Amino acid sequence: MIRTRFGYTLLLYALLPRALLHLLWRARRQPAYLKRIPERFGYYRERTAQPLIWIHAVSVGETRAAEPLVRILQKRHPTHRILLTHMTPTGWESGVALYGDTVSRCYLPYDFPGAVARFLDRFRPRVGLLMETEVWPNLIHACRERNLPLYLVNARLSEKSYARYRRFAELTRASLKELAAIAAQTPDDARRLTTLGAQNAAITGNLKFDIEPPSTQLELGRSWRESYGKSRPVLLAASTRDGEEQLLLARFAELAMPSVLLVIVPRHPQRFAEVAGLIERSGLRYQRRSENAAIDPQTRVLLGDSMGEMFAYYGACDVAFVGGSLLPFGGQNMIEPCAAGKPVLFGPHTYNFSEAAEGAVAAGAALRVANAEELMREARRLLADAVAAKRMGEAGLAFSKAHRGATQRVLELVRW
Repeated sequence: MIRTRFGYTLLLYALLPRALLHLLWRARRQPAYLKRIPERFGYYRERTAQPLIWIHAVSVGETRAAEPLVRILQKRHPTHRILLTHMTPTGWESGVALYGDTVSRCYLPYDFPGAVARFLDRFRPRVGLLMETEVWPNLIHACRERNLPLYLVNARLSEKSYARYRRFAELTRASLKELAAIAAQTPDDARRLTTLGAQNAAITGNLKFDIEPPSTQLELGRSWRESYGKSRPVLLAASTRDGEEQLLLARFAELAMPSVLLVIVPRHPQRFAEVAGLIERSGLRYQRRSENAAIDPQTRVLLGDSMGEMFAYYGACDVAFVGGSLLPFGGQNMIEPCAAGKPVLFGPHTYNFSEAAEGAVAAGAALRVANAEELMREARRLLADAVAAKRMGEAGLAFSKAHRGATQRVLELVRW
């Protein structure tokens, strides 16, 4: 059992060949994994003279969740620049889509002491904010040694993650104690983190509730809806994961509503071609968003193969299913469709968003289904009952508005 940072570091070095093989393996589907490899070891070309506020957002979900925090920090600290770090190309691409060149960005290095030191010495941030569930012992310790205040914000810890961290209880406890403070999403998250050794966990809520649907995206969604056919029912399957598309396509015929357009937006862009193949093999006529063509009335499925347009997809649909939940992936963000005023469906596996999922169901904004068969049955009911769908959509708007304010509470906690 790994108990100390020294043992943990030895393990990291032992796993280095595996990490490099992992990059090569991921590059088979996503060649961007082979770009900027030196950054993963703390070697950078970029430098800025401005003082930096550093936000670490591993991938897509964390990058999007950080948006309200990024926007308000930019307004409050115009002389500072945001440094956004990622671990995945999809996180990087999401950052480009959301913030363009208004922020600096790079990959956070692996948690080797030397790599971490090079990163911190190169950029010298004034404060660091780790998004959601990022506990890197060497990074945290190096920040503490440099008197760099480092916060874990929008922190969440599922029972599954809690059990994993408990296996390294001594190391986890030492790392959590070296954080300046923790902004937990929910009381359960704060309780689990405190049990692991955190001494300063405050409950601030979920930053995702503070994300406003961009008016440009909603307008784009309305224009898409015109091209779909204004009276045509539209079922969106958002952020689907590996294996879910097959279940959806197999049950889609059970809707018994031939006019329905099924829009599938895979969570990961490297799967776009794979999902296109699944649709082709299903025998359903389909088009791709990337073709940017009018939707033919005979088209049954639209593949949403674009990045940074999720709110437009929500704006264009009548009912939204949120993926990652039919199979045990833990679910994806169901707050966004609520904020867009759409009735929401999700499956049984939502442990990454447990409180938001339970709250949405209790508010009448969402329904939990057991499987793809029940999903299509409930979708058919809502697509045929405009009054019920509207009622759920209005409940979603009220639910999302009632839980706003996390950004302000996080900023009250952060000091430097």
